[in-house]
Amino acid sequence: MLISEAKRGKLTEEMKRVAAVEGRKPEEIMRAVASGRVVIPHNPRREIEVKGIGEGLSVKVNANVGTSFDYQNVEEEVQKAKVAVKYGADTIMDLSTGGDLDAVRRRILREIKVPVGTVPVYQAVIEGAREAIGEVSSDAFFNVIRRHAQDGVDFVTVHCGVTRELVEKLKKKGRILGMVSRGGGFLACWIMETGNENPLYKEFDYLLEIALENELTLSLGDGFRPGCLADASDSLQIGELLTVAELVKRARDKGVQAMVEGPGHMPLDQIEANVRMAKTVADGAPLYVLGPLPTDIAAGYDHIAAAIGGALAALAGADFLCYVTPGEHLCLPSLQDVREGVIAAKIAARVVDLARRIGWERDFQMALARSRLDWAQQIELSIDPEKASEYRRSRPPLVDPSTCSMCSKFCVIKLLRKILS
Repeated sequence: MLISEAKRGKLTEEMKRVAAVEGRKPEEIMRAVASGRVVIPHNPRREIEVKGIGEGLSVKVNANVGTSFDYQNVEEEVQKAKVAVKYGADTIMDLSTGGDLDAVRRRILREIKVPVGTVPVYQAVIEGAREAIGEVSSDAFFNVIRRHAQDGVDFVTVHCGVTRELVEKLKKKGRILGMVSRGGGFLACWIMETGNENPLYKEFDYLLEIALENELTLSLGDGFRPGCLADASDSLQIGELLTVAELVKRARDKGVQAMVEGPGHMPLDQIEANVRMAKTVADGAPLYVLGPLPTDIAAGYDHIAAAIGGALAALAGADFLCYVTPGEHLCLPSLQDVREGVIAAKIAARVVDLARRIGWERDFQMALARSRLDWAQQIELSIDPEKASEYRRSRPPLVDPSTCSMCSKFCVIKLLRKILS
């Protein structure tokens, strides 16, 4: 595993490649991996474009794809994954719950050359539950995790912090939205139906053995993430975080790379404090956030809400943003939804990188292109050149082709240039 090699002072190819992309010294990446503050999810069964996630690196973006029980078009999900990567997603997660789950996952793994993650508990429940989730054997959860790892999955979300103690508290607490994490909710139902402890928590050492054997990065899921502003920052969310923080330390001790997943819906004024708390209690482990969404009423525009929350979270120290699409809370996203969701998240990541003085050159070149009224270069430098080009063509300047149709002959750049020259 990378942690063990880093602790021995061995520079791996993955570390060198991340250092080159991030503009860092390989030794710096090695030390960050050794400490667990940077992870490089990479299952050696696949050759991919490796990505570093964590402290001091550029903010990364994940895009979710996958079939549902209602829509099982494998080709469309593969296309969504390709579109997501085209527009800048650093990783893909396959969250399929409908059709041949092995086939979908293996197609994505075969055709996508960035890190791929999954949530194995979905498949364990879908395959093992006939009438009730409690029918699933504890072994089934681990067997599916192993299957995903052997297929070449680079990281898995595992809701190890959904403990029996917290589930009992949930029954008494009466949250407005209870649980909105599908994987966490599955495990909570399993605990309530069987009366047993969550096997992913109880047998965490066995999970670490599987991860170590397969170079699998663990993303410790937030099963109790708030699903609305009113549930944010409560004792269930914080209790799970404290449990997960202890598991991060155990993972590092065994040489297993681990990330922490963060909150979902949260008022804007609580985001910074929550991010800083998560980074502190988990000793700087990479933090992966869904959104956060700072309003509950942005249905159809949740990608914008998530970009606002994600930018603030990343500025406070979050390392990895999970995109949210315009269809969030409403439907399985379309190809266009995926494109818009990725771009919104990439903008959020970009503005934080700039605030950290990472990657200024492209924005500087855009400023120069605008000063020259060089429209071709402005479009080329845009985060979405296709859309920028569409807008430029849709209402072209009619009086002066060197300007835009907004200002036309009153273009301030041209007026000042004439006076100052």
